[in-house]
Amino acid sequence: MDKAFLMDMDGVLITGSTPIPGAPEFIERLRAAEIPFMVLTNNSRYTPRDHHARLTALGLNIPEERIFTSALATAHFLSAQRPNGRAFAIGESGLTTALHNVGYVLTDHDPEYVVLGETNNYSFESISTAIRLVDAGARFIATNPDVSGPAEGGKVPATGAVAAMITAATGIAPYYVGKPNPLMMRAALRQISAHSEYSTMIGDRMDTDIISGIESGLRTILVLTGVTARDAVDRFPYKPDLICESVAHIEI
Repeated sequence: MDKAFLMDMDGVLITGSTPIPGAPEFIERLRAAEIPFMVLTNNSRYTPRDHHARLTALGLNIPEERIFTSALATAHFLSAQRPNGRAFAIGESGLTTALHNVGYVLTDHDPEYVVLGETNNYSFESISTAIRLVDAGARFIATNPDVSGPAEGGKVPATGAVAAMITAATGIAPYYVGKPNPLMMRAALRQISAHSEYSTMIGDRMDTDIISGIESGLRTILVLTGVTARDAVDRFPYKPDLICESVAHIEI
């Protein structure tokens, strides 16, 4: 294999419910050249099938097997650590389906893990249960460290913010599996049988996408269609291999 691409979703291929100009054509170029690729997202709410349907409606022809979520990465990690285990999960179908698919039982009775993911319906009851279970010895895992996400009218709390609440109550910090953890990158590379030496990570955030690519040994490309602006790059102690206006300007 000569090359492969990993890429973030939001800020690279889409912005909210709008495809970024040139993104559908970039995906088609990869498919036409038969270059392996995987779309990564820290969004654990949806299954790859859900993401596929959403992207298809936006004109992006991405098979569900080419979508890798932080929920899938978390499920793979737990299955490798403790196969067929028990977990108390806070999240939506993307997380619960991923855990079920690796043989995990979801329970609030003596679970081995408390697993925190993304949802629009964080409840005081479920957070209180998580705190009691972590206090009782359950290991604390979170799908990603993002503290906020976009919503109508402004930001809403995300996984990292709720994890901080549980940590404040228990004194136990979670282990985050999603970006920028290189575990997610390596798991995605295995899914497409690619090697880091020949692979490129495309992202819009220096603090998640680019650093995770660098720490995983990938070539990195920052696109300027999302979070990190060009004049902010020099503030970081590391830099991408290449900066492009968008995926439309990336040569393959």
